[in-house]
Amino acid sequence: MPKFSVIIPCYNAAATLPDTLASLRAQTCPEWEAICIDDGSTDNTRAILRAAAQADPRIRWCPNPGKGPSAARNHGALHMAAGAVVAFLDADDLWVPERLARLNHAFADRSLAASYARIAFFRDRPRDATVFSTVPAGDLSVPRLLGENPVCTMSNIAVRRPVFAATGGFEETLVHNEDLEWLIRLVGCGHRVAAINAVLVHYRTSAAGLSADLGAMAQGRQAALATAGRLGFTPRRRDEAIHLRYLARRALRLQAGRLVALRLTLAGLRASPAGFLSDPRRGGLTALAALATPILPRRLSGALFAR
Repeated sequence: MPKFSVIIPCYNAAATLPDTLASLRAQTCPEWEAICIDDGSTDNTRAILRAAAQADPRIRWCPNPGKGPSAARNHGALHMAAGAVVAFLDADDLWVPERLARLNHAFADRSLAASYARIAFFRDRPRDATVFSTVPAGDLSVPRLLGENPVCTMSNIAVRRPVFAATGGFEETLVHNEDLEWLIRLVGCGHRVAAINAVLVHYRTSAAGLSADLGAMAQGRQAALATAGRLGFTPRRRDEAIHLRYLARRALRLQAGRLVALRLTLAGLRASPAGFLSDPRRGGLTALAALATPILPRRLSGALFAR
């Protein structure tokens, strides 16, 4: 039995999938299997998956057309995975070679249900990354998730397979924030989730669709808040302000529409100035960047302030 089952949902990922698979094959911990779920790609994705499976017996793939990434992850993790730990990897992201080895060390602690790490955000080349996520000390909590989710992306989470099965998997009707809703269920039910304070994931950023996706993101967040409420956690205005700060920083990182970050910043400050500025450096620089973005070059504002 492999130690890790790596679940990779794929949809028209031919441009990035080879690099993603290469980062997996470069892992210093070789005890993994990859389960690639194709969601009905119309490009060369399936040919890439066939070739990868022929070249490396640890790689498998199957079609699951038109059901979305959450259904793909559930299918792979709940019905195909054999590893003790399930790790998720999107088809356009990358792992550093030590990712699985560091996770293997972390999961030696039997009290740990899931783990994540820091992320480097990049556009074209991972080595050019200038923006990095941070992780909190101590275990992940629902109040922290309601503010700024430090996991950031599905490529950054690994969970014991029996624990994932016990949660029932992801809510497949959600387009955005399905990871947040699941994390709230996971943590809210008492499972321990802790971070590795090292950059182990490279997240590929794109500004495409961020403004249009804000509505879907809000819908997904409402579902996550409802889940938190059922578990006895009441969101605070402070949490909403921190979440809006997170979205503003994301807009700055992605160099989205010139006024997107400003609108999010103003909404956060209206919700709770103290919450938005709870991290004075992060909140202050985000507000400054949002105000300055309309007159600064895009790359400069993103690099200087979205940290």
